[in-house]
Amino acid sequence: MQQSVDGLIKDLETKILTEKIDPAFDLKAGLKVGVDLGTSNIVIVVLDKNDQPVTGAMESAKVVRDGIVVDFIGAVKIVSRLKLKLEQRLGIKLEEAATAIPPGILKGNIKVITNVVEAAGFRVTNVVEEPVAAARVLNITDGAVVDMGGGTTGISVLKNGEILYSVDEPTGGTHLTLVLSGSLQVDYDEAEKFKQQPENYRLVFPIVRPVIEKMAEITKRNIIKDVMQIYLVGGTACLDGIEEVFQKYTSIYTTKPYNPLLVTPLGIAMYAK
Repeated sequence: MQQSVDGLIKDLETKILTEKIDPAFDLKAGLKVGVDLGTSNIVIVVLDKNDQPVTGAMESAKVVRDGIVVDFIGAVKIVSRLKLKLEQRLGIKLEEAATAIPPGILKGNIKVITNVVEAAGFRVTNVVEEPVAAARVLNITDGAVVDMGGGTTGISVLKNGEILYSVDEPTGGTHLTLVLSGSLQVDYDEAEKFKQQPENYRLVFPIVRPVIEKMAEITKRNIIKDVMQIYLVGGTACLDGIEEVFQKYTSIYTTKPYNPLLVTPLGIAMYAK
C-alpha cells in the first residue's frame, strides 16, 4: 500500500516539476481540481476522473496564517495566477474545484477560504477537512494524522474513516525557521530557503530538534491510547528523521509518505465533485 501511495505522490511531483501533460489523458472526459491554501504554499492539483495526476502548480505564499486568510487580495492573485498557468498548459478552462479547511476552524473563516477560491474564478463544489483529504490519499481509516504546516500542527484521530476529534496547535514550520534564523544569524527568508534545501538537512535538524520534540510532545498529549499508528503529512514533515522523533516520544509507530507536502492537496482534488 505504501509503495502505491508514494508512487502516486511521485507522479504528481514529476508533473508539477516538468509542467508536461501526458498525451494519453483524455482531458474532455472530466477533470478534478483541488485548491490548497497553505500557510507556506498555495497548491492547485488537477486529476483525471480516476484520481490519477494530470498536472499541478504551486507557489510559496504568506497570505494565510494559522488557517486564516490574512491577505485576501494576495491570496486571490496567487490562485488566479496558478489557475491561468494550468489552463494555458492544459488548453482548457478550469471551472470547478474543491478546497479544504483546517480542523476546528470557525464558520466565518471557512467562508473566507471559499471566497478566495471563487474570486479566482472557480466554482467551489466541495469543502473538505484537511485530515480527511490526507487520509484518503494515505488510504487509511484509523490512526492519527498529524499535519505539520507552516503555522500550526493539526492532530486528527480517525476511527472507521470518521474524525473522532481534532486539535490545531500553534507550532509549525514557521517556528523551526525562527529558531534556525537565530542560530545562523540570518534573516527569516534566508533561513527558510536554507531549511528547504535537502543538502542542509543534517545541519538543520539538530538546531530545530527541540521544536520538533515539542510537536511530538503536543501530539502525545492529544491522542488517545488505542491509536496504533501516526501518519505525518505537511511541508514540515519533509525533514529527514522527523518521524523517528515522533515515534520515540509517543511510543507509537510513526510513518510518513514520500513528499508529505503534496498529500493534502492531492486528497483535496480527490474530493472534487
